[in-house]
Amino acid sequence: MDPPPQWLHERQFAAEALSAGRARRFVRTSLLAHDLRELVDDVELVVSELATNAMKHAGTPFTVTLETFGHTVLVVVKDGSPTSPHQGRAGMMDTSGRGMAIVGSLSRAWGVSPGAASAKSVWALFDLDGQ
Repeated sequence: MDPPPQWLHERQFAAEALSAGRARRFVRTSLLAHDLRELVDDVELVVSELATNAMKHAGTPFTVTLETFGHTVLVVVKDGSPTSPHQGRAGMMDTSGRGMAIVGSLSRAWGVSPGAASAKSVWALFDLDGQ
């Protein structure tokens, strides 16, 4: 089977409360434009978690990139902090600390790539349906 056509969408967001919702809408619109409805819910939630982490911990504007290669969708959230996220151990009554566990459970894989000038990119991979 031939790989699907490749595409890339990218948008920058301010470090403000409304940006997580804007990032979710960006993801939904981008994926629906490529008939990838089956990925929308999972990718939206992952981007929401990564955007929230960028705003809460980095406090800098952040960029969301969605692109395909082969039968994979790559999601990248880049912010202005070199500090890597970690998968915490939230207790039953904790109201935070589950974000990276959610990212890990919804994506095929995730990781962190250091960037230039005290920045980092957190990425997650998603398989295209049926591949």
